Amino acid sequence: MKKFLTRTALAFAVFALLVYLGLTFFLGSIVTSAVNRIGPRLTQTRVVLDGARLSPLSGSGTLHGLVVDNPPGWSAGPVFHLGQVYIQMQPFSLFRDHIIIEEITIDQPEFHYETKILSSNLSELLKNIRAATGDKSTGSAPTAAGPERPVRFEVRHLRLIRGKVTVGVGNTALTLPMPELEMRDLGTREGGINAAQLATAVLTDVTRNIVSATLQAAGKIGATGGAGAVEDLKKAGDSLKKLIGR
Repeated sequence: MKKFLTRTALAFAVFALLVYLGLTFFLGSIVTSAVNRIGPRLTQTRVVLDGARLSPLSGSGTLHGLVVDNPPGWSAGPVFHLGQVYIQMQPFSLFRDHIIIEEITIDQPEFHYETKILSSNLSELLKNIRAATGDKSTGSAPTAAGPERPVRFEVRHLRLIRGKVTVGVGNTALTLPMPELEMRDLGTREGGINAAQLATAVLTDVTRNIVSATLQAAGKIGATGGAGAVEDLKKAGDSLKKLIGR
């Protein structure tokens, strides 16, 4: 009898472990598939998430290798690359139409900023996101997830740390550190926002951070000489400010 109970307990433990591992893989696959399916619809560019892991019990997880390519008409390659994204969400809210994310930490993201007079690759990306859902502002819009289900997101705390931005392309490009970005209660007041609204809110603040990094660099270079570099950075900063104003 004792041996039977021991074997039953062991079998149950193995079964529970297999279920947990299966759910972890299943949830990670859901996230990866959703990003790779919905992302290109929003940005109208290539979007690839390499993989994701999400614990079904704690709701914590990691997304790795998220790349969003430049819109057509800009240089080949990504507009940004997010190496590691740490996420803490309410367990199993992924299965509901209101996904609640307690915290997102984006560590060491890389942005590539290009500008053409009154446009930039980031502003073009934002325009594509709004056009994809018929949203000309950050207000109400149809769901970005398409007809499958009206998914809404709520992000209570988002941090972007140790980021950097490359301004320009080719030999004249300059890589700068970005100020830390922190946002709270995205979609909380509205009872959830769609994917396009969430992406627009985050990218708008990222663009402001790029302005800040560019102008700070211009000030530092100006204090040590290098008039040509200062002028290029000021032009980039002025262009960014006009784009944000629009």
